[in-house]
Amino acid sequence: MDFVDYYKILGVDKKATEKEIKSAYRKLARKHHPDLHPNDNEAKAKFQQINEANEVLSDPVKREKYDQHGKDWKHADEYQQQSSNARGTRYSDGQGEGGFSDFFESMFGGFGGGGGGRQVKYRGEDYTSEIHLDLIDAFESHKQTLTVNGKNIRITIPAGIENGQTIKIAGHGGLGMNGGPNGDLYITFSITNHPRFKRLGNNLYTAVELDLYTAVLGGQITIETLNGKVKLNVKPETQNGSKVKLSGKGFPVYKKADQSGDLYITYEVKIPSNLTARQKELFTELSKSTS
Repeated sequence: MDFVDYYKILGVDKKATEKEIKSAYRKLARKHHPDLHPNDNEAKAKFQQINEANEVLSDPVKREKYDQHGKDWKHADEYQQQSSNARGTRYSDGQGEGGFSDFFESMFGGFGGGGGGRQVKYRGEDYTSEIHLDLIDAFESHKQTLTVNGKNIRITIPAGIENGQTIKIAGHGGLGMNGGPNGDLYITFSITNHPRFKRLGNNLYTAVELDLYTAVLGGQITIETLNGKVKLNVKPETQNGSKVKLSGKGFPVYKKADQSGDLYITYEVKIPSNLTARQKELFTELSKSTS
């Protein structure tokens, strides 16, 4: 007979305590119980393995024999094994007097309404999901429809949501059992970068190209922001790399519709190219006049 690693089946260490073994067993038994997978032979076989592993590892005598003799542990002391079986509680695999539901009833106080014992309510598992947004999508509050458990739910995504932020939609996770509450849905947001705007917190940063003549003489330019165009006065003799701040033109503050960060603009002065002979002459005269 091949060696069966009961510790591996329960997912515990060889030094695991009785409490750890019991906890692991209960968790796996709930997950793989055939009542939850009525047409799944693989789940039934897994459940039988879990029961067998627990029967051995939860019994100090059997566990000691198993640790010492490995796959031959059953033959180490037949009499002691039978005595241990008489003392312990064995859960039926459906072939004997009790069914799988008997296991739930004895272990968890009833399942599916059977028996006269107390029903245990099981909370549904939590679901996780990810929503991908562009920076512009995160700039304004909007609604999206998600399909969860075969039902469409419409959620509002508040303006100012941050990259990596997770929100909880209560009660929209896995369905509870025996009247237990549903789990929750956790949504994490992944926000892609914008080609022209960089977001840091609630502030936005961008670079604006400025022609040489406007940089030298000053003037008015029109720039794009995430919520429309803005006219901007440029001071004369503006240097390359100069920065200006537009208060309140940054990113909205999460769940505070009346507050926004700032927009920081860096000027990039563009040197003219393909100059005509006359333009070069004028620049030459200008350079001489400043020397």
